[in-house]
Amino acid sequence: MTETTPTSLGMPQLPAPDFPADVRARLEADAKEVVARYPDSRSALLPLLHLVQSEEGHVSRTGMRFCAETLGLTTAEVTAVATFYTMYRRKPSGDYQVGVCTNTLCAVMGGDAIFDELKRHLGVGNDETTPDGKVTLEHIECNAACDFAPVVMVNWEFFDNQTPESARRLVDDLRAGRPVEPTRGAPLCTYKETARILAGFPDERPGAVAASGGAGPASLVGLRLAKGETPHPRVVHPRGEGPHGEGPHGEGPRDEATRDEAQPGSAHLSSHDAPQQTSASDPAHPAGPVDEEGE
Repeated sequence: MTETTPTSLGMPQLPAPDFPADVRARLEADAKEVVARYPDSRSALLPLLHLVQSEEGHVSRTGMRFCAETLGLTTAEVTAVATFYTMYRRKPSGDYQVGVCTNTLCAVMGGDAIFDELKRHLGVGNDETTPDGKVTLEHIECNAACDFAPVVMVNWEFFDNQTPESARRLVDDLRAGRPVEPTRGAPLCTYKETARILAGFPDERPGAVAASGGAGPASLVGLRLAKGETPHPRVVHPRGEGPHGEGPHGEGPRDEATRDEAQPGSAHLSSHDAPQQTSASDPAHPAGPVDEEGE
């Protein structure tokens, strides 16, 4: 099946090339397994896009054509989905997708400085890849890890509490092929390998199944308060100081015991971790209902 796609100028593009015969045969076998999971084949589009991305490192016109033919869709329908979700790359990218969170909290905690430093250090801009094909840099939106801000993600694995210096060491290690361990979660793998896992195929990395991320202490304080517990004060050390120095790729989350060992006066308590003097908790300043005149 060969299909041309109209451009914005109304002129048809050349047909998308096909995969080599051996690659197509392998993808067809994998696609058959994916489609069989769903009562309606159309529902398999998202994992199939990850599958073709695992082959080329991005979703090409060839990959979209393959998905369309497999599922009985038009290439326009497939393109509409592939261009909507940011996890699908539309052009060749590096082995490691390095995303720096520049949303509000990470930005004010240093995410913008990290992103600027990596652009300078790598010599690339947003959504650009280093000449060796190892690293693609991009700024990303919130990944629900605000208690570990600022956060850098590599192929969707977390590197928490980063600094410009630790992030620079991280990308240097990635480009040099040195071992890199995420702060939490599964071991790191390449972007193509990540895409295959997201397509729904078994994750065969040692320890990957047992590894898991989790909420950090700041996130759990609200839960403890809701249960009527009184959380221990959290000691926050200035970045780069404290009882534990920075790890090979930046500070990891400190455990409760480490926080409680800090000497009085050596750090300050985080405002996250203790109930604040609010109208609900401060009897000296009760807040009654507002009358109709707003008095």
